[in-house]
Amino acid sequence: GKDEKMVTVRLHACPDSGLFKPSRFYPSKNNIRTAWFMEQSTPKEGATEPPTPHYNNSILCDTVMLSHLHFLSNTAMDFPGMKDGLALLKVWLNQRQLSKGLGCFSGFLVSMLVAYLLMKRKIVKMMSGYQVLRSTLQFLASTDLSVTGISLAKDADPSLPVLDDFHQAFEVVFVDPSGLVNLCADMTASKYHQVQFEAKRSMEILDDRMVDGFQALLMTPKPMLRTFDHIFHLKHVSKLQSTCKKMQLLNELMDRGGNYVAAALPFVVSLLARGLSQRAQLVAHSLPQIPEWPIDAEPPKHKDVGPLTFGLLFLPEFAASTLEKGPQADHPEASEFRTFWGEKSELRRFQDGSICEAVVWEASTVGQKRLIPEQIIRHLLKLHADIPESSICYTGALLESVIRTGKEAWGTGEEAMVSVVCSYDDLSRKLWSLKELPLTVTAVQGVHPALRYTDVFPPIPMKPIYSFHNRRKHLLLPSQEKPCPAYITPLKIICHMEGSGQWPQDKGAIKRIKAAFHLQLAELLQQQHQLVCRPAVTHTDVYKDGYVFRLQVAYHREPLILKEVVTPEGMLKYQETEESRQLELETLHLPYLTSSLHGLQQQHPVFGSTSRLAKRWISAQLLSDSISEECVDLLVAFLFLHPAPFTPPSSPQVGFLRFLNLLAAFDWKNNPLIVNLNTGLTDSDCTEIKNKFVAARSRLPVMFLATPKDQWSSMWTRERPSAQILQRLVLLASESLRALEEQLMDPLSDQDVKMVFRPPLDFYDVLIHLNPNQIPRHLESVDRPIKSVSRGVVKNNFATNILFPVVDYDPVQLYLQELRVSMAGWGGRWVALVPGRLWVEMKGWLWDSGSKFFNSRTDLIEEACSDAFNELALFFYDKHGGEMIAVLWKPLSFQPQPFKVSSMKGRKVTTLNNELVCVPNVEAILEDFEILGEGLVKSVEARTEKWTI
Repeated sequence: GKDEKMVTVRLHACPDSGLFKPSRFYPSKNNIRTAWFMEQSTPKEGATEPPTPHYNNSILCDTVMLSHLHFLSNTAMDFPGMKDGLALLKVWLNQRQLSKGLGCFSGFLVSMLVAYLLMKRKIVKMMSGYQVLRSTLQFLASTDLSVTGISLAKDADPSLPVLDDFHQAFEVVFVDPSGLVNLCADMTASKYHQVQFEAKRSMEILDDRMVDGFQALLMTPKPMLRTFDHIFHLKHVSKLQSTCKKMQLLNELMDRGGNYVAAALPFVVSLLARGLSQRAQLVAHSLPQIPEWPIDAEPPKHKDVGPLTFGLLFLPEFAASTLEKGPQADHPEASEFRTFWGEKSELRRFQDGSICEAVVWEASTVGQKRLIPEQIIRHLLKLHADIPESSICYTGALLESVIRTGKEAWGTGEEAMVSVVCSYDDLSRKLWSLKELPLTVTAVQGVHPALRYTDVFPPIPMKPIYSFHNRRKHLLLPSQEKPCPAYITPLKIICHMEGSGQWPQDKGAIKRIKAAFHLQLAELLQQQHQLVCRPAVTHTDVYKDGYVFRLQVAYHREPLILKEVVTPEGMLKYQETEESRQLELETLHLPYLTSSLHGLQQQHPVFGSTSRLAKRWISAQLLSDSISEECVDLLVAFLFLHPAPFTPPSSPQVGFLRFLNLLAAFDWKNNPLIVNLNTGLTDSDCTEIKNKFVAARSRLPVMFLATPKDQWSSMWTRERPSAQILQRLVLLASESLRALEEQLMDPLSDQDVKMVFRPPLDFYDVLIHLNPNQIPRHLESVDRPIKSVSRGVVKNNFATNILFPVVDYDPVQLYLQELRVSMAGWGGRWVALVPGRLWVEMKGWLWDSGSKFFNSRTDLIEEACSDAFNELALFFYDKHGGEMIAVLWKPLSFQPQPFKVSSMKGRKVTTLNNELVCVPNVEAILEDFEILGEGLVKSVEARTEKWTI
């Protein structure tokens, strides 16, 4: 009928139960003659034949098939919970890729295990399916079958082999009811330890009330790529033939019928487990899948199982250690250590005076230290298993190339971040100890992403080259003739001043007092600590150690004063305003988030790098303006704080893959994402958040993030992303994840992982191509430019008494801001985007605006303008060195509208059905794009004809 395609019928040929004499097939007996196997004519004189336990076991398996079937059906009689429990256990094994292949933990095996637990009264027939699942997982978690085997045989027949006989022949032991067959004969100890590890982790998840256990254990797939911190492939399994020779595995090869993969695998895995014993809590391998073949064709060869994959799960505190310390030189174990590590082992004297054997691995940066396991694996496999390096494809850190900084192609920026944080700590100590301030500094809090280790490209100490700039008094300005200067990011720091009765209670007056503090801070830092400062109304920039720190004074009552509103009746009441909300965000919530994530980085050293990969990907997809950095940091923090069913990531790559999976698979519409920073939420809090979320769903942001300090408002996602952008992110994440997993799991492909960082452009209507000389961050692009131009700075962190560099100047961002706001608003005051002039004019507007205060250029521009292009189009850009701006027309703006003089921005008049209507004047708009960006825009390319009406 209809279901015939869903059913596969397998026929097993079984010999009659009395055909063979069972005692011939005990694990210690031999049934294959060496001379026959080696195709020699006469056997060697006096040679003893080795036992062939796997061969014997495989024949016995065929003889007991029917009895196993009867045994299981008797066990399942009047035990409805067994059927449900086994269904759950099989799903659990399937999701972990443990149930298919040679030596797997199959559904049959787990059924026999439940029968064993019933026999031992660990399970009773009254139990439900869930209780069967729990009891089985509990047993697996606490019992190591590679040390103490178990048996289903009831009556002890003295002639049958005992468990010790099985342990000598097999790595994992579970004997069937006949007492003859080991059901786990093909399983490696490593695979059983993986099952055991998964069972332990699953028990922890079931006992954790903060986690939805059902979702985590049974609904979440755990492919190797997202489970293990590092993955590597043995590309050509045929190389295991030479491993069998090198390790002298002739007996094992004979026992396995010449299958060199099955013979060598247990030895290769135990070799790796020994070499990585200090660094990895688990070394696992994929299961060789023997392909099916038509009965009229040749059976597949042993090499047809395809590449073998190995997964490493690290102990984060030891994984990156450069030293492998061995026994003291005069101890008997020293020679064994030397044999194991080969020429890498050498005698060294340690600080405590001992002289020991040791292996030291070469690695200078954090990124290289993370790859020490790769050095160990390549060395050991070459030395002991005769596997050449070319056959090993190690994919542990392929993605990290996109966050490597500058010309030193090795470092992934962790060291740069640490030096920024050290410089910041020193500055905050100097601020605490400033003398002659009218009010003392009560707190200094960093808010820039670099101070929580999540800045995609951390700032590098810079000193400007004067000849590259125009000089104006004591300021440097960009020069028109030269390329745009390197981008120097201001590292924002909030400086809280103590409360006092002297503070005014009027918002305008508070801003003036803060401006006075900014002037005084600059003066005192210059006098007392010889730091070069540049004060402004809203902040003071401090040049220190080659970095620019932006100090912003905060007064704790200011947000409250901004909320004051006087009603027409003269009553004073408090209500949130946009200004007060923004100020609270900057001076309260952002410092708290930064310090929490700084703490998370101390617990999980790869948190920062994972977040940087995630942001680099979002920026590469041209969406960095559509989702806030804080939101991405929280999404990544979620992966470390709530990793179930995984363990917290210990490599940036696996963290990034899980980030893509979280974006793609999380149900944003029906669930809040709860990020429990500093474990500030209890399970009752979480339940309350979920209930309130469901009740108020329609009024809440499309992506809702709750944290202990922000349970109801999801402040980091309130404005963005929009529903359309989130939909686009989800789509891009699932496609990127699929493409990456294909690449990383196929060692024979070219493994160009950067392809997921190259955005699809067929989606956009217009591309504005930019002149690379005016892109200050050009070196940060995914595909590094072949030749780079000098940007007028040298790396230097000892400069004192210098002219202040150009800070926070990125022509492309300024151009984007102009595109997003109106041309009309400038009152015909056109400024071509020649760097030097634009900057001076902008500064002029900023500070000429009298007593009106603006926090940044954006505020000013938005204040001055009404949207023109913004009504017509959306603009997308990769801020890390992108060479083009992508434009998407808004579909609604292309519908003809009735002619009104007031709404003629960017439109032209035409007639439709004898009526005057306005339609967008696309040709003029594209021309304006070029005029606006003179000197920056190379060309404007219209890619679609969507706008022809």
